[in-house]
Amino acid sequence: MGVNDLKNVLVTGGAGFIGSNLVKELLKRNHKVTVVDNLSTGDLKNLKNLEISFVKGDVLDDGLKLTHLFRGMDEVYHLAANADVRDGWKHPRTDFEQNTLATVKVLEACAESGVPHLVFSSTGSVYGEALEIPTSEKALPPGQTSLYGASKFAAEGFIQAYAEANKLTATILRFVSVLGPNYSHGHVIDFVRKLLRDPTLLEVLGNGAQKKSYMHVSDCVRGVIDVRGTGKCEVFNLGFNGYCEINDSIKWITETLGVSPSLSYSGGDRGWVGDNPFIWLDTAKASQHGWEPKFTIQESIIETTSWLRQNLVSK
Repeated sequence: MGVNDLKNVLVTGGAGFIGSNLVKELLKRNHKVTVVDNLSTGDLKNLKNLEISFVKGDVLDDGLKLTHLFRGMDEVYHLAANADVRDGWKHPRTDFEQNTLATVKVLEACAESGVPHLVFSSTGSVYGEALEIPTSEKALPPGQTSLYGASKFAAEGFIQAYAEANKLTATILRFVSVLGPNYSHGHVIDFVRKLLRDPTLLEVLGNGAQKKSYMHVSDCVRGVIDVRGTGKCEVFNLGFNGYCEINDSIKWITETLGVSPSLSYSGGDRGWVGDNPFIWLDTAKASQHGWEPKFTIQESIIETTSWLRQNLVSK
């Protein structure tokens, strides 16, 4: 079955930020979509007026009967996860349970129900503080720097083992941070919330010189759908071919909001444990499969800031 063939697909975490945008793109391509989401961070508003089958449930819950839900699916997109890198050490089991163990549950159900292909949303955080910049898929991490990265890397290992045993084929996609409509987590929303509360002062974790790469969600979901290899299990980086400093993003955010705050830095080259100071992924492999991002980092940050200004309730 080819990438463009019409399919029966299921998206875990489909009410979340990336998941809901993925669902919309899948529907545009006339696929039949089922969404499973426990709504802990996702929101049904993100799926309003969409012709989908929705199941409220947690993939960790044995009562959900994933095997039954997966039966007849051509692909499962596994996006359900905990993505809170910064607060990982406040709840050390969360990343293991929601990222690693949940992925194992999905793999078991895929194998038992005969799902031929799994698409897994991983992260550039698996590279830790990468020795190779930009970082290719073949770069071995010097060590894990966050529970989030460690949990995703472990999940990748289980996926690769299932694929090697011919239980399914799989595509693993390692993302940079993603921006765009329905965005709900990360430094841009943190900064916008702070500035909506007090436009005169912005507190910044670290020194603002952290170098980060970002990707627009529309570019991300195109890659999730279109990028496929030919092996049992293939890994691809997805991201924009470049990076910005946090200070650059502050400039774009404040200009978009029309504010000129004083900046207060906490200091150091990172904001928290696991805040890798330089993230830039080599996306040449995905490009060879016909995928290229359309939005620049600056465009993504400006659009996301505008969307948040219109949709965010200051808390």
